[in-house]
Amino acid sequence: MPLTFWKKLKKNIQEGNERGARQSVLEELFNDFNRNRFSVYKFNFFRGIFFGLGSVLGGTVVLAVLVWLLNLTGHLVPGVAGFIDHVVELMQTAKQ
Repeated sequence: MPLTFWKKLKKNIQEGNERGARQSVLEELFNDFNRNRFSVYKFNFFRGIFFGLGSVLGGTVVLAVLVWLLNLTGHLVPGVAGFIDHVVELMQTAKQ
């Protein structure tokens, strides 16, 4: 067998050992910080609530800025304002 085969095999074994050691250290750190499942569940529950709230607030801000920019564009370019008014009228008649 060529010498490169043994070098590759040795390298694969070393990488596997290092990967296993890193995973073991991470698991120990996780278990040290989170001794019981209740605290993990509580943390993730509040994290989910705040993530959802942040997503909604962020989306609202982005949408408000987008509407403001469209309004500004409508005042600057009269042709765009007519198009936007037409789209708004179509949306309002579709609701009824």
